[in-house]
Formats: sequence, C-alpha cells, structure tokens
Amino acid sequence: MATVIGVRFKKAGKVYYFDPNGIWPRPGECVIVETARGVEFGEVVTGSRTVNDAQIVTPLKKVIRVASEEDIRRAENNEKREKEAFSICQDRIARHKLDMKLVSVEYTFDNSKIIFYFTSNGRVDFRDLVKDLASVFKIRIELRQIGVRDEAKMLGGLGSCGRQICCGAFLGDFQPVSIKMAKEQNLSLNPTKISGQCGRLMCCLKYEQENYEQVLKRVPRVGKDVVTPDGVGVITEINCIKETIKVRIRVDDDSFDVKEYAIDDVRRPGPDDAAAIRETPKDRHARRGRPQPEPAPEAEENGEDSRKKRYPHQKAPKNLSTDQFLEKLKENGGATPVPAREQKEPREPREPREPREAREPREAREPREPREHRRRRGRGGRGEGAPEQEGQERQPRERYGRENRQPESQEGEVKPAQEARPQEGEARPVKEAKPAQESKAPESREQSVPAPVSGEGGAE
Repeated sequence: MATVIGVRFKKAGKVYYFDPNGIWPRPGECVIVETARGVEFGEVVTGSRTVNDAQIVTPLKKVIRVASEEDIRRAENNEKREKEAFSICQDRIARHKLDMKLVSVEYTFDNSKIIFYFTSNGRVDFRDLVKDLASVFKIRIELRQIGVRDEAKMLGGLGSCGRQICCGAFLGDFQPVSIKMAKEQNLSLNPTKISGQCGRLMCCLKYEQENYEQVLKRVPRVGKDVVTPDGVGVITEINCIKETIKVRIRVDDDSFDVKEYAIDDVRRPGPDDAAAIRETPKDRHARRGRPQPEPAPEAEENGEDSRKKRYPHQKAPKNLSTDQFLEKLKENGGATPVPAREQKEPREPREPREPREAREPREAREPREPREHRRRRGRGGRGEGAPEQEGQERQPRERYGRENRQPESQEGEVKPAQEARPQEGEARPVKEAKPAQESKAPESREQSVPAPVSGEGGAE
C-alpha cells in the first residue's frame, strides 16, 4: 500500500499517481511534478489516498512543489506559442508535400522539446521536415503519429446524442468495443448509426453491456419455450432495460396472442411441463396466391414424394475390433479372418493348354535386314549404309552445307577435306608461319592438287 495523489496534465486525460513528498495539495490546485519527459505542469484531481502496489507504475515520481503565479503564467505563454508552432508546421508540411495531417502541438513546461501530433494512413518519411523545424525553433523536435480515436479526443466535438463526445469530456482510457455489443443491445447494425466522430464504434456501447449480459443470463433466448402464468409459450422479444419479455401463447384452437411478462414471473420449462404449441408455417404457394400443386398419385399411395427417391448404396466393409478379431480367430480354428473387402470370388478353372507338338506351326518370317542398312533414310530415299543398285555409283554424301563439300577438279581428282590426324607415336607437322603483309591469292577451281609422294622415309 502507498499514499498517492492523482494528477492530470490534459483535459479529460489520463490520471497519473505521484508521491506527495510531504506536500498535501487539494483537488483543483496546480502542481509541478517530475515525469519521464522532464518537469511538467499538472492539475490535482484526487487528494491523497492509499492504493495497492499493483495500481502503481514503479518507480513512483514525486511532487516538486505547488505551482506559483509565475508557473501558471509560463504555462499560459506556452499555449500561445503552441498556436504559432502549429501554423508554421502546417506550412512546412505543405512545402515538403507530405501525406500527413497535423492534429496538435505541445510545448514541454521547461521549453526543452516540442511534440507534434499527426495522423496518416501509412508510414511517412519526415526526416527533412524535422531538420527544417529544428532550424526554425532551435530546440528538440519530436513527431508522434496517433490514431483516429486520439485525434477525436484532442479535437473534441458533438456526438449523435447532442452532447460533447465522451472521450473529450471525461473518458481517460479507451475501452474495447465490438459489434457483438450492438447485436445484444438490439441496435441497428448500420455503421453510420453506431459509429462516433472518429469512425469507430461508439464508446457508450460499453456502458450498458454489463447490465445486458446479466439480464440475458436469467432468461432463455428468443425462440425458446418458457412457462408463464397463462401457460407455456414461445419467447418473441426480450427488453433488457425494462426487464420484460414478450411471449406468444395459444389462446384458442386456431389463434395465438402475444403477451408481455416480467422476467421474475416466468421460468424455464421443466421435465413435467408440456412443450409449447407453435404456429404451423403457411404454405408458400398459399401466401403468394398461387394454386397448390396436386401431389402425384404414386406419391400418395407410397406416402413419399416421387422426386425424393432414395437409391440403395453398397455399405462399406466394417473393420473388426480387437475383441471381434480374436472371436473370429477362435471360430476359424486359428486361421486369420479375411475382411469382406479383401475376400475375392473364386475364379473358374481354366481349360488346359494343348501341347506344343499339337499346335499349328507358325509361318516363317522373312529374314530381317542387317542393322547397318536399317538406318534413318534421308531425302535421297536410301540409307547411309544401303548397297548401291546395279549400274549406279555411290556418290559422296553431303553433310552440313557447302563448307565440308569436297571440290572436284577437271581431271576427277578429289581434294581431301581434312588432313589426316597423326597416329600415336608420330610427330605432328609444324606449319610454316606466313608473312602478315602477304595477301592470299585466289585459287582457281581448275588447279589440281598434286598427289602425295610416298617413300621409305615417309612423306616429304
């Protein structure tokens, strides 16, 4: 347990606890306290009291002094300077063409820092803006991005009820609000009717939610049976504010009536209570004024609709449990039982084949062509290794265009396409270098290649 006082720094802001430090200010007085941001000027909201340690944020800061007239004058001067800084910052934002909306400006009490609050749809690169503002104000600059609910709290406004919005009047913290609360309170789910100035769900939906939850726990849901002083009926509506319900009860043989009862006058049906008599739904053809189609005669005789025929399906094989497997094992004398899906029908015995000697001999096949002649045939219609026909000479095969063709001389001699590669153990001939300036004379197609001279010593 600790003795603290509550101090608020903004209107409708959060209340922070401080150590009185031997000073016992009364609610409504202004004090100078020490915070994480430095020295701040605040207003005392709650007097000294003892609170649990779980409600205190350690370390607990202390109150420096009660604010004097000079401190109050200084705080008023900071408010005037904040308006000037607001207009300057807006001008710089427009100059840098940044996608951000300036909301508020705050000077610290000791004039050591200026805090600019803004909103934006995404991240903003404001480094150049900070440098520009620092060159103007000559003090530390801090830009802080806030949400739309904080923006509405700072700016204020009027709600749909005609009063000042709650967050700008007295709410210190924002409470979580969900669409489930609007459903349980039977409100319209139109977003424009249940949203506040910030565009989020209204904070006032949280005020009555606890009462609604307690009332709904005491009665069944809509559409369930309930026992009333007039008999058993069906719930049609629940009014949590008045704590009453509307029940539909059968009055005569063909009529129903809706009556209102207090929650304490009804109870849930027990095992001895009869079920409520419900209204029979009207036929859709009768409601629209159309003649009801006559049922088919076959359907009347069988008592079933002919359109809803059910065809038998083969049942899936059932797997045996451990106990069933052991019982089947005993019945079969130790033989493993085979599941139904694995059982196969016995096949008919095949006829015996005739012996090979009694079979008819197969026709003799023609001898196959040698493998070297069964190559892929080209355009000429004859394979590479196929034999020449009588009276035809074998022509050299063209491959890969004109470069590898072997030119023929007038005398019928053929030039070799490539030089013969030396075999292993033979020395390769060394080519003579040609002079760089010597131009190559064009060779005529009429010149013939001299035949190589062979000798005992090898080629010259």
